[in-house]
Amino acid sequence: MIDDATPEILRYAAFATRPEGGNPAGVVLDATGLTDERMLAVAAEVGYSETAFLTAGPTEGTYRVRYFSPLAEVPFCGHATVGSAVALAEHTGPGRYVFVTAAGDVPVEVERGADGLLRATLTSVEPKVEEVPAADVAQALALLGWSADDLDPALPPRVAYAGARHLVLPVATRERLARLDYDFDGLAAYMRARDLVTLQLAWREAPEVFHVRAPFPVGGVVEDPATGAAAAAFGAYLRELGAVTAPAVLTLHQGEDLGRPGVLRVELRTEDTRVRVSGTAVAIG
Repeated sequence: MIDDATPEILRYAAFATRPEGGNPAGVVLDATGLTDERMLAVAAEVGYSETAFLTAGPTEGTYRVRYFSPLAEVPFCGHATVGSAVALAEHTGPGRYVFVTAAGDVPVEVERGADGLLRATLTSVEPKVEEVPAADVAQALALLGWSADDLDPALPPRVAYAGARHLVLPVATRERLARLDYDFDGLAAYMRARDLVTLQLAWREAPEVFHVRAPFPVGGVVEDPATGAAAAAFGAYLRELGAVTAPAVLTLHQGEDLGRPGVLRVELRTEDTRVRVSGTAVAIG
């Protein structure tokens, strides 16, 4: 159990305008002295898909950040980054930060919008996109209970990375995306063997509007309600395939099928191959 020696644990819903939406994240703003085992125990007790643990760096606005799911540490987490940055801004005022993560340095800027809400924008590490062996795709589809006919022929499967690895599987219909009932243990084993953090399942509603879902069995949860790291990887994927042309701003809707709707803004710039992901975050409780 979490005890009195544990620093304060904040809770934020990221990519949402209300606590019941988006993706909840735990945030520990001062993790000084916490061991790996203690951070994992705290993340398991909190029970969210990720909890972020921050330690102040040597320069103002720089923080070492580690991310733990209830089962394991992950190299990078977008929604916990957004939640952490908004939490910092609520304590010190909007501004710019640099999060030093296992995946690399991630600049984050927090601004207050006209609606009064704080919005954080993270800039990903350098992304990359890889082709996927046909046998790997077939195995993933079998574990999902899908067929090759369910996929969107215009958007082929790829593994995309912008801080963490995600298998991207776009589908042809919104109905297919809405029906998700997969082999939890089988998919977890499949993903661990390939160093995948989530699957990014997507359906294209309009040229720059998508609906996405993210199974996350390797983290101990069936599905991530709003996934910033996967959104960044997805933006890189779309640019790599020529499915969108920079400059572009994409809107990703996620969490609707879980009753936790959230919105992620993905920006692609012509002069920078890194991907920017933005969203609001609000305190829970």
